[in-house]
Amino acid sequence: MALTGRAALLAALGSLPVGIWEPSWTGILAVNAPLALACACDFALAAPVRRLGLTRSGDTSVRLGETADVTLTITNPSGRPLRAHLRDAWPPSSWQPGTDIAASRHRVTVPPGERRRLTTRLRPTRRGDRQADRVTIRSHGPLGLLSRQGTHEVPWTVRVLPPFTSRKHLPSKLARLRELDGRTSVLTRGEGTEFDSLREYVPGDDTRSIDWRATARQSTVAVRTWRPERDRHILLVLDTGRTSAGRVDDAPRLDASMDAALLLAALASRAGDRVDLLAYDRRVRALVQGRAAGDVLPALVNTMATLEPELVETDARGLTASALRTAPRHALIVLFTSLDAAPIEEGLLPVLAKLTQRHTILVASVADPQVARMAQARGSTDSVYEAAAAAQAQSERHRTAEQLRRHGVTVVDAIPDELAPTLADAYLALKTAGRL
Repeated sequence: MALTGRAALLAALGSLPVGIWEPSWTGILAVNAPLALACACDFALAAPVRRLGLTRSGDTSVRLGETADVTLTITNPSGRPLRAHLRDAWPPSSWQPGTDIAASRHRVTVPPGERRRLTTRLRPTRRGDRQADRVTIRSHGPLGLLSRQGTHEVPWTVRVLPPFTSRKHLPSKLARLRELDGRTSVLTRGEGTEFDSLREYVPGDDTRSIDWRATARQSTVAVRTWRPERDRHILLVLDTGRTSAGRVDDAPRLDASMDAALLLAALASRAGDRVDLLAYDRRVRALVQGRAAGDVLPALVNTMATLEPELVETDARGLTASALRTAPRHALIVLFTSLDAAPIEEGLLPVLAKLTQRHTILVASVADPQVARMAQARGSTDSVYEAAAAAQAQSERHRTAEQLRRHGVTVVDAIPDELAPTLADAYLALKTAGRL
């Protein structure tokens, strides 16, 4: 039950002349008794809230930054018309800041025995599962004085997927892959390490590619053609420890790592390689393994949607053991982690030999563009101190990367917007060199 503003206004207006001309309990009763009777009648004529039938339909997933429409169907089984205000409650991160009130509140009229549909448009600001909260309905009578109020639990979940903004780079990387595969007309032949076929020699071909045995069996000079390695194993390892929670350009480092991992997975699956995913900090947070090429990307996107950084120090030994169990034979292990000196020197370097003796290792790290901007700042005492601190941080980062390279690790260190294409280029370079 809820008293409306109209009833309060009428009570105030009725009490005003009583207070001026006849200030007594009798005068107040003369005004409020009819108003109370009118409120009781209005309440009785309002459609009951508890008997309403509510169901949901609509979108169950949406990419971060896009909109999802969830439809709420209201059925009025009573013999009285429903005139109601409705609030469809969702978590605050389901809308852009400041838009939740307009998006979640609706006004609806449902005649007796009929149904109406209301659409709530969500625009989430974070990844993960967004679950609907209660639906609160306030049913008004024909006079609008007193209303019935009640809540209904109408469960619904919308999964907010990573945005995969780096997919805009995929066509250019696939074009480069086709060049390596020799399937497009280019000035140089396709590079690779796996034998593909024989063809007739043309001027400009590398003489080291001549197949002398095949040449001896025919009247023309034959050369071998090659193609990039196929059916290689790529293991993407996401470090979900505390360093992945650091925000770069107002987003966690983990989100930039996911975006780069998705582009690499899309490219590698098109290249005929097998792609698996492992997320780890002190235990396995997610594992995607053994998916077909066409199912890899949807599986990765769906798994990454609910991953969140954990505010714990990553167990490098446990991560190494889990990676070796997931990839028992030779593979390219792409480790998305931080290049901070302490976690690398105290955690990863002591166990790195176990990985490099069996696998090819590539470390991808998200750099903070603010550090580069600070290093170039001048003009005041504070700016000079900031520039010195930034230069020291960059120097330590470069030293850590050089330590990893001395152990045979390929290192990709780039800002969020450049990490995904740079990592894809590094993968293509390894494939070209036959190091997968």
